[in-house]
Amino acid sequence: MQPPHPFNARAARRLREALGQTPDHIAYSMRASHGVPHITPHHIAAWERGTAWPTANELIALAAALWCAPSNLMGHPRTLLEHRLSRGIAAEDLARLVGLKLDDYRSMEETGRWAGDKTQTANLGRVLNLPPSDLIAVTGLEDELAHLLTEAVSSRWQAHIRPIAKLIAMDRRELQDPLRTMHQEYQNLAAATLSRAGPTAGEAGARYLDNIVKHFWARLADRPN
Repeated sequence: MQPPHPFNARAARRLREALGQTPDHIAYSMRASHGVPHITPHHIAAWERGTAWPTANELIALAAALWCAPSNLMGHPRTLLEHRLSRGIAAEDLARLVGLKLDDYRSMEETGRWAGDKTQTANLGRVLNLPPSDLIAVTGLEDELAHLLTEAVSSRWQAHIRPIAKLIAMDRRELQDPLRTMHQEYQNLAAATLSRAGPTAGEAGARYLDNIVKHFWARLADRPN
């Protein structure tokens, strides 16, 4: 059985021991001060052994009892739920700040399909402090970005700056160097394929396109400030 969200059992134990607390102390703190009256030392021990995992509310309460951010007990968040948990924000608060009805937001979180409009999407990125790569991932726009990037590297990259900038809400000028570099990288692979007519060169180009979104974020990170 897989945990419902990332949980770092070793980090939980390490943080507890650093506080000089026992599982009994943490369980008591969670019951008395953080709104989870059913928690016992057995829960804490099982979480630290990795044989059970805290629910979303339990994770937030555990982080509060350990005097840390929820993100310290998780790996890098991947889904909308995980990003919310890592910031320790209640679903009702996030829905209100983004501009959604709570039931609508919960449905998006449960299904993993974002349906907010442009303003709500921008609010989501601001409230959760999401970098463009994470915002694109949690709102389900990676396929559209991959399509635009594929068109850019295989044809005239300049013609695709505007739609890519609009999709990821970035200044067009910031995209010029990354897209120019990616276009040259892919064209070099295509030229090698034509000159050698070998399967290795062709596979290299296909792999490049398969990972084009990762290449894009890497080139953005590498651009001069």
